[in-house]
Amino acid sequence: MRAPVCPRKLGYMKFLNDMTPSTDLTYNDVFMVPSHSSVGSRMGVDLATADGTGTTIPLVVANMTAVSGRRMAETVARRGGIAIIPQDVPADIVAETIARVKNAHLLFETPITVKPHHTAGYVRHLLPKRAHGAAFVMDGEQPMGVVTAKDLRGCDNFDQVENVMSTELLTLPDTVSPQEAFEILHQHSRKVAPVVDAQGNLVGVLTRAAALRASLYTPATDDQGRLRIGVAIGINGDVAGRARTLLDAGADVLVVDTAHGHQESMIEALKKVKALNPQVPVVAGNVVTAAGVRDLAEAGADIIKVGVGPGAMCTTRMQTGVGRPQFSAVLECAAEAKKLGIHIWADGGVKDPRDVALALAAGASNVMIGSWFAGTYESPGDVLQDADGRLYKESFGMASRRAVTNRNAQTEAFEKARREMFEEGISSARIYLPQGKGGVEDQIDSIISGVRSSFTYAGASSIAQFAERATVGIQSAAGYAEGQARETR
Repeated sequence: MRAPVCPRKLGYMKFLNDMTPSTDLTYNDVFMVPSHSSVGSRMGVDLATADGTGTTIPLVVANMTAVSGRRMAETVARRGGIAIIPQDVPADIVAETIARVKNAHLLFETPITVKPHHTAGYVRHLLPKRAHGAAFVMDGEQPMGVVTAKDLRGCDNFDQVENVMSTELLTLPDTVSPQEAFEILHQHSRKVAPVVDAQGNLVGVLTRAAALRASLYTPATDDQGRLRIGVAIGINGDVAGRARTLLDAGADVLVVDTAHGHQESMIEALKKVKALNPQVPVVAGNVVTAAGVRDLAEAGADIIKVGVGPGAMCTTRMQTGVGRPQFSAVLECAAEAKKLGIHIWADGGVKDPRDVALALAAGASNVMIGSWFAGTYESPGDVLQDADGRLYKESFGMASRRAVTNRNAQTEAFEKARREMFEEGISSARIYLPQGKGGVEDQIDSIISGVRSSFTYAGASSIAQFAERATVGIQSAAGYAEGQARETR
């Protein structure tokens, strides 16, 4: 059997003591050792990617129905990542989503607005749609009051918001800088405030946390200074037609997506897309071998998505036996991509910040995250509550029966029933929102903080440098367990 690739000769990360692994490895199987470093601060690290996607942090939101939508795309792009809208969404809805994300402010968050006659129950449903947790009661275009979860405690669902809102509004001018906004909010002991223009019209929302984050992150913007957003298309049907529609709508990245990317149908679809001469990066996948990378690169892919079976909602490996441990898949595919002058995204299998860092060490230019971000206010589903009062959202795999059913809603009954017999994913799972930190930005803060620290340990100030300087070892299950925090009493 062919030994796994040792990419040291290709200029990528090296294994500790020059060892060559005898088996394929998951993220849990490896660790990174510190190296001599002249990078003195986390903030001395540049996490901008060089794959043409324009991300300033190496995070991509997976094109999963339960994860990626307009709110997610807007919020993540404001912090430097990019979200991919799923292929199942109708093209006209995707075009509308692109337009709304492009119109979103780079600093101010999108407000939740209600009218005085709206009910408390209506507002209760809306508040979890945004992490800032405030709904502004509007008099025309101007805010007249604010409603938070605290205001709604003990209220009947049929109470009108004009009777429960707080009218003591602190407003911020739309000329305010992040530091000025933080100082004003801090001085008045407020966490959130509406932002208004010179006429007093509502233009956005700003929180203390958002003001701080604006000093730590750089938005992912296009050539016109608007937030970036990506879209996915499948390999069946009118591939070129859908691609053209989405490109015309302003998509910044086009992902040609299928579970088995190393097949002739993918190659043909990819060629159709490239024939349109898109002026944006084209991503294709998924594959897990150097041969798959070569074939998709030859068909025109600028970026290749790597990963079969590592996702939390995926059962492909258990159903079919097909797939590959993700760290080794990324390592081999990134080495091949480097030789060909293209890039790879590590898609799936990450559950801790360390996994994101290890994917970058293995050579990924971006790391794709799915279910991890499903349990956030910004993901598309409604916030639900279990018997213990814990908040959660439902997630499901894109090859699950639930996804297949939704995807084939317009298919005639017999063929639809046939397709629903084949599934390789979980149709319903509870993804709990971390208590007090249910926004996707909270997750991003944790991930990027860990990744920045990893770079300083390696003595790297950029993604390319990190992939060259990282030194990785192989550990036992006990070694992995040793690195986890212990329960305290």
